[in-house]
Amino acid sequence: MTRAAMLLALLLPGTLAACGDEAAPPLAQAKSPECPAMPAQEYVWIPGATFTMGADARLPEEGPPRQVTVAGFWMATHEVTNADFAEFVRATGYKTLAEQDPPPIPGAPPDMLVPGSAVFTAPTDGNPNWWRWVVGAEWRHPAGPATNIDGRDRDPVVQIGFEDALAFAKWKGKALPSEEQWELAAATGGADRDGPVGKDGKPRANFYQGSFPVRDLGTDGFTGRAPVACFPADAHGVHDLIGNVWEWTTSAADSERNVIKGGSFLCAANYCARYRPAARQFQERSLGTDHIGFRLIDTARPPPKE
Repeated sequence: MTRAAMLLALLLPGTLAACGDEAAPPLAQAKSPECPAMPAQEYVWIPGATFTMGADARLPEEGPPRQVTVAGFWMATHEVTNADFAEFVRATGYKTLAEQDPPPIPGAPPDMLVPGSAVFTAPTDGNPNWWRWVVGAEWRHPAGPATNIDGRDRDPVVQIGFEDALAFAKWKGKALPSEEQWELAAATGGADRDGPVGKDGKPRANFYQGSFPVRDLGTDGFTGRAPVACFPADAHGVHDLIGNVWEWTTSAADSERNVIKGGSFLCAANYCARYRPAARQFQERSLGTDHIGFRLIDTARPPPKE
């Protein structure tokens, strides 16, 4: 979504406006579960394969199914964290897109002519929009100046535009995955094509339980972003490909947008439900949000020895 599109969304009634329901009061947040130690391996090998991309498509943009061949590569076991990104900024002085002055938008309110970004907020009768432009929202302050990442070094970094993710990857000497690489990893790693719930009925990823967008029951232990690698790894040893935050890929959807994959903590069964390997969404490259992050791959490192 461009800033112009965001502006249009702010000026139009939200999809829930006709319901007339005030957002339910937030539930008391139970103590989040203790997360296991960070993965011992930073990268794991994803074997190359020919697989069916877009298998079990549910939405028009996911199909038709097609055979794709992808060479093997190394994938990070978790998303890039706040601590990781802070190290990059300390070393380089980098400023993200959300921290920079935006291009002018004719007719835009003053708030959208200064640095800021998009933040999800549960709708109310007074403001039915789910997404709001918040001045000062950036990676250190994901939902605006009143918020911060103190004590949240292990959370996935968000409010990152595509250009920001590329800059970090270049600094690390790594890359971002293509959509094909990402989907191969998720599909062959065992991500359930029906959703992130185990046979025991318990959530296997951080997603939205309840009636989106008014109340997340938090039965997975979280009602927002979770620290990386809190949920079990897949068969490859990769954590959080499904849920938590969407992840940038290098695959272009059109001249302004790239494909993002994996869904996020805002994906619910009654809306979105894109927490599946084949699911995809499109995001304007210059706009981060508080539910989009990224992870790295390494294609230069040689395959593991057999």
